[in-house]
Amino acid sequence: MQGAVIQRILGQLLMLFSLTLLPPLLVGEYYAESDSFNTFGLAFLSAFITGVVLWLPHRNQRADLRLRDGFLVVVLFWTVLGSFGALPLYFSNVIEVSLVDALFESLSGLTTTGATVLTGLDQLPASLLYYRQQLQWLGGMGIIVLAVAILPMLGIGGMQLYRAETPGPVKDNKLTPRITETAKALWYIYLFLTVVCAYAYWIAGMSFFDAVCHGFSTIAIGGFSTHDANIAYFNSNAIEWIAILFMLISGANFGLHFMAWRNRNFSAYLNDTEFRVYAVVLVGVSLLAAVILQSAQMFSDSFTLWTKAVFQVVSIGTTTGYTSSDFASWPTALPMLLILLSFVGGCAGSTGGGMKVIRVLLLFKQGMRELRRLVHPNGQFAVKIGKKPVEGRVMEAVWGFLFAYLAIFLGMMLFLVATGLDHVSAYSAVAATLNNLGPGLGEVSQNYASLSEVNKLMLCLGMLLGRLEIFTLLVIFTPFFWRD
Repeated sequence: MQGAVIQRILGQLLMLFSLTLLPPLLVGEYYAESDSFNTFGLAFLSAFITGVVLWLPHRNQRADLRLRDGFLVVVLFWTVLGSFGALPLYFSNVIEVSLVDALFESLSGLTTTGATVLTGLDQLPASLLYYRQQLQWLGGMGIIVLAVAILPMLGIGGMQLYRAETPGPVKDNKLTPRITETAKALWYIYLFLTVVCAYAYWIAGMSFFDAVCHGFSTIAIGGFSTHDANIAYFNSNAIEWIAILFMLISGANFGLHFMAWRNRNFSAYLNDTEFRVYAVVLVGVSLLAAVILQSAQMFSDSFTLWTKAVFQVVSIGTTTGYTSSDFASWPTALPMLLILLSFVGGCAGSTGGGMKVIRVLLLFKQGMRELRRLVHPNGQFAVKIGKKPVEGRVMEAVWGFLFAYLAIFLGMMLFLVATGLDHVSAYSAVAATLNNLGPGLGEVSQNYASLSEVNKLMLCLGMLLGRLEIFTLLVIFTPFFWRD
């Protein structure tokens, strides 16, 4: 283990993160907020000085990271980043939150979960509202990928960090020959989509501030809003359809966006099996939701009904977590179905959470193969994605991931129930945090403020596990990880 190099990198990355505390400080100064320096100035100094202290003793250390080192850097940085990201919320004199609440809000933002413990958002200072949205935007594609893209002077084997950070079951494919160029390409696309989304919101009627903030959280598949009523605050079908479009885009594989942009051809989407399944699932559940809402006569206007149905399905299905109506009160089993949909999540290589469409598709194909084997015991059947057979190693990894995912989900849910939380709230809270979704049912349908601090810490762990796709975090707790 390259301990000195890891410490140097962690220090550099923490100094980089400290710079992201300056924009909300400037927002506070622009709006003449008296508490902005106390909130963000002290947090900036704390993060920057700590980064310098970590970096300075080992600033001349140069060595390539091994894969294990990359995993450790990612896990350390997300935990350290989440801790320092909580400081502005804890230092603020405008809101009164405990350290656990501040940590919960910070990790919820960085992991793009969107679960909140704050109320009265409409009365909060603009700097704090902007900061929450910025946290999600930074976490959307992963601060590590950003660091590798703009800090080649780190002098590390960037692929180790990239493989540990990027979501999805297959992480060895690079869009361009060099990892730095790959990360830059992803962030250029990410930035472009953010600008276009914010502009569309602004044209549709949002204020400039709200448009920028919601552009951040939409492209990040985050779900934080600047208003307690979330997207329902704007009462606009146009805004909801803009959100639907960009949630769909952000829930797709960014590699497909890169290929479509580079080749000036959208056939990459149509030829991608995962994307087709992603689209079919969301369309199918949207149709079912609309039929159920129509039967229950939830909305008098047909266009509004379809807008609400499609918006909520896409929001939950991509694990964005925006709400335009109280879906927890929707009829029959529809709320439970939407929470179950979040387990599928977005595509691999997207900013979405959940298990990812590709894994669910592989599990389905494996199940169908077993059924065929029952009928033809001597037959040889390959699991294929498109026309390519899937390697046995990938299938083994998918089955292992499913077992770990379900075991962690059940273990966390039982823990919350044992602490006194009702079954529906416990189920949806764990699902919403592990899938990086945000809103739940029951006691957590509006926010998570009423939960005990022990439960909030458990859900913080769930957010990290979901964001780092289980194994990245679990592997560092195994004895063989630390053996040379």
